[in-house]
Amino acid sequence: VVMIGFKKNKMFSVCKLVIGFGVDPALRISVFDELTLGEGFDGVTQVQGFHSESRAFHFQGSSREVKAPVEVSEQMVHKLRGKNEFTVLVTLKQDHLNSGVILSIHHSEHRFLELESSGQRSEVRLHYRTKGQQDHTEVFPYSLADDQWHKVSVAVSASHVILHVDCNRIYERVVEPPYMDIPEDTSFWLGQRNAAHGFFKGVMQDVEILVMPQGYISQCPDLNRTCPTCNDFHGLVQKIMELQDILAKTSSKLSRAEEKMNGLDGCYCERTCSVKGVVYREDESWTDGCRNCTCTNGTVQCEAISCPPPQCPAGTAPAYVKGACCKECQRDYDITFPLRLYASVTPLPFYPLTLTLFLSLPPAGHDFCSEGNGCMENSDCVNLEAGDCCVCKDGFRPLRDDNAYCEDIDECAEGKHYCRENTMCVNTPGSFMCICHTGYIRIDDYSCTEHDECLSGLHNCDENALCFNMVGGHSCSCKPGYTGNGTVCKAMCDGLCQNGGTCVSPNNCVCQQGFTGKRCETDIDECADGFVECDSKSTCVNLPGWYHCECRDGYHDNGLFSANGESCVDINECKTGRNTCANDTVCFNLEGGYDCRCPHGHNCTGDCIHDNKVKHSGQIWVLDSDRCSVCSCQAGQVMCRRMVCDCDNPNADLFCCPECDPRLSSQCLHQNGLLTYGSGDTWVENCQQCQCLQGQVDCWPLPCPPVDCEFTVVPEGECCPRCVTDPCQADTIRNDITKTCTDEHNISRFSGSSWIKHGTECTLCQCKVSC
Repeated sequence: VVMIGFKKNKMFSVCKLVIGFGVDPALRISVFDELTLGEGFDGVTQVQGFHSESRAFHFQGSSREVKAPVEVSEQMVHKLRGKNEFTVLVTLKQDHLNSGVILSIHHSEHRFLELESSGQRSEVRLHYRTKGQQDHTEVFPYSLADDQWHKVSVAVSASHVILHVDCNRIYERVVEPPYMDIPEDTSFWLGQRNAAHGFFKGVMQDVEILVMPQGYISQCPDLNRTCPTCNDFHGLVQKIMELQDILAKTSSKLSRAEEKMNGLDGCYCERTCSVKGVVYREDESWTDGCRNCTCTNGTVQCEAISCPPPQCPAGTAPAYVKGACCKECQRDYDITFPLRLYASVTPLPFYPLTLTLFLSLPPAGHDFCSEGNGCMENSDCVNLEAGDCCVCKDGFRPLRDDNAYCEDIDECAEGKHYCRENTMCVNTPGSFMCICHTGYIRIDDYSCTEHDECLSGLHNCDENALCFNMVGGHSCSCKPGYTGNGTVCKAMCDGLCQNGGTCVSPNNCVCQQGFTGKRCETDIDECADGFVECDSKSTCVNLPGWYHCECRDGYHDNGLFSANGESCVDINECKTGRNTCANDTVCFNLEGGYDCRCPHGHNCTGDCIHDNKVKHSGQIWVLDSDRCSVCSCQAGQVMCRRMVCDCDNPNADLFCCPECDPRLSSQCLHQNGLLTYGSGDTWVENCQQCQCLQGQVDCWPLPCPPVDCEFTVVPEGECCPRCVTDPCQADTIRNDITKTCTDEHNISRFSGSSWIKHGTECTLCQCKVSC
């Protein structure tokens, strides 16, 4: 109750804003003012409007470009971007049978918002993009092109669309919500779709877009109401679903966080250094050979120990001591010499036994290194003739003059490497490596050559492109018969593929279902070719790309819509009043029709009653409201039909038979700008059936055969849905937000909603419930 009361108050303030004080300029896009239409556009002149002294503009001709400048278009689109509640308003008087665009906001081929009125088919069409990035057209059967003034408003509120004409609610529908994330460089046109198509002919005034709920109230204040809008309801539903998702995710994250916090008590995080299996903490120092090292932010930094010259007293001399990096003062007799003391007992003649000592060198080939040496890491011990010494390994330099301690030489930094062109030098302990630059392959340890991506197949060229190797890379060029940038190449077909056909290879079109021919220019007439057997109460009607069985005159469908016409049942014209029997005759229902009979004993005239006027039997007349329809009275029954067009007759009425117009000015240009059609020609483009009549192109959604199944999908390259059994593959389910699904945590999800499965990051779930 509180929520509804809030909405009522909100709605009251909105209505007050519209009626009492006008619309906030930030919510209004006044198209005439934004385009400064009064300053002159070719084909547009200012005239008297619907209201006295009101400003209106007459749109005429087909050589005009009423387009907003880039900066103006950006300002208008900015107000509309991302909004899901807005209303398009216009007061117009459209020429009889004209088919034209009132306004169009489109980017490239995608129409984000376009309002169109077709006088040829008596339709109002709303074109837009859906949130699924699909182009959508909502068709409202209604004729505006009658050369009369009409107030028109199309209000969009989330998935709700309402069409008002002359302040009367004509249609109210639930549709797929529009996608209004409009790009910056979007075009804004008035009275036409572009410079070549969709020219509106007639008078328009008060063209506005109101970015607010129930904007039609500003055009028709008497329609004021206080009920919440569909967008209000959708917003509430969306918030509930978001809160459910947030609650589930927050609960999960909180649980994991509590588990981690239980193990974090007393922990202190820091970056450490690991050297030779020993872990050192931040800022901890140690000695590594003859280097002082420190762990700084996880990185080891070392410097050679600096040794000052020792000041030795008399009787001592500087010498290295095992395990020390710097020389220390040693007594002379403590200095070790590479000599060994050997003793022998030698008997001498004529003397008593004598002990003789000899000081001599060791025997040749003795292994001094094995008896212990002072050579450290990166230094090798070498045996000499009278002792041993230390020698730094290759790629290392001594840290002291006896070579016991050595450090790595950075050959890359000192330029002592042999890496050649196309390589990069990388230092290693005691050596270096030559790494090939990107796009090159190795010749030997020191040089690299260009990598031929084309030969190896490691390129990004399209399969229909030629690969050309270049220094450090490659280039791609589409093969003859294909067009593109080389990474994407599309086949070219001479004359283009028509009626939605796809060019799959040079001059080879693959046609959509229901079309044939080298360029898919021919519609397959399933009715004439005998492919179809319709029920006797129906007749086969060929349509572009398909067909259907239509109930014959005197029959109507019972609502089951069977494909072969079995659902057609007789209309009882006598009970429904759909008969023209005069007062002196009696209506008798017949299968597929009726009969006007004289009561027994009466003499009937056979006259007919039409539009409250008596028409004599055999009389023929033209309808006052439609000069192209002819009626006749035959034995009490009125028979009306559209005038038969004979294009071979030079006196054919071109107003009633625009397809017979031979003038070049009545020809139409195809959407691609390469093909020309004569008046009366039809074709299919982007899943729309198009027709050229008197120089104007009118397109409407291609009719599709009914599908009697719960889940449908539109295959790629096709226009009409097909049945599937797997709801997860379906893409045309009309969501009913009053229905729900239950997820893995027994949380109710509304139909059409999506969420990330709990405990995962890559699994997207969606609720799909068909209506």
